[in-house]
Amino acid sequence: MPKLTDHKILVFDVYGTLVDWETGLFDAMQPLLKKYPVSATWGRKEALTAFGAKERELQAREPGMLYSDVLANAHKALEERLMGLSGKDGEEASGEREHQAFANSIQDWLPFVDTCEALDSLSRHFTLVVLSNVDRESFKHTHARLSEVGPIDEGRLELYGYPENNPNRHWFPQSAPDDNRSPFALVLTAEDVEAYKPAHAGFKMVLRCVSSDPRLLGQEGKSPDEVKEKVLVVAQSLYHDHKPARELGIRSVWIDRQEAVTCNEEGAGEGEEEKWTWRFTTLQELAEAVDAEVEGEGKA
Repeated sequence: MPKLTDHKILVFDVYGTLVDWETGLFDAMQPLLKKYPVSATWGRKEALTAFGAKERELQAREPGMLYSDVLANAHKALEERLMGLSGKDGEEASGEREHQAFANSIQDWLPFVDTCEALDSLSRHFTLVVLSNVDRESFKHTHARLSEVGPIDEGRLELYGYPENNPNRHWFPQSAPDDNRSPFALVLTAEDVEAYKPAHAGFKMVLRCVSSDPRLLGQEGKSPDEVKEKVLVVAQSLYHDHKPARELGIRSVWIDRQEAVTCNEEGAGEGEEEKWTWRFTTLQELAEAVDAEVEGEGKA
């Protein structure tokens, strides 16, 4: 059995793993849900499952669509379904302003309480990479929340956006000349990959970057297959992350957040542990396990 510290690169999912996207989505859906009798009493599970079905459909059909547009269009598609279920076909639906307001709510989604401290701890032992189903502009706000302590100064927000006139092929936040505090060496979004997880394209792009750029692993010239054993996927979603990681032969850590009501059914049954290599219920538990390994190695 390998150790956590045998790896050098941690590849993070963001929404659901680092950021409480379920609460953010559910709160932003309230005006729509309350508008129709059929959904007025929906709880988190019903609402997020219904929305998630529309989101997945769009991501599979339109892999090049920006995530902000996926959110707006999924919101619109869900409303069309609710109108039909409520027998209100033909009534005035929400306008583009409401759909876009919902999409913009991603800017307000908050990290889990353990996230930032755990990222700081893990960054002392690993190179941290983001692979997320998001677009660059939307991630800017999340990036700032994951990097800064306390309220975000509007004057510093642009430090966490995709760089203008980027001299690199990809987004390397820590290589930027500005005084940003990003914990991430590389950020890959669905906009960069032109595909949404669980498609393999993003994971393969990570492996190519790790094998070819010395800023990540320092082993330039190694093939993607040769660096795979040094890469560890860290994610909550069994469907979006652990399944494709397993299919590609990449080890993974399941952050099984107990309050989550979605993305944890695929393969989560008893006897299905082979779908991930390690399981923790919070990111802080992972950080503590890594610290324990490091401490044990120091005593050996």
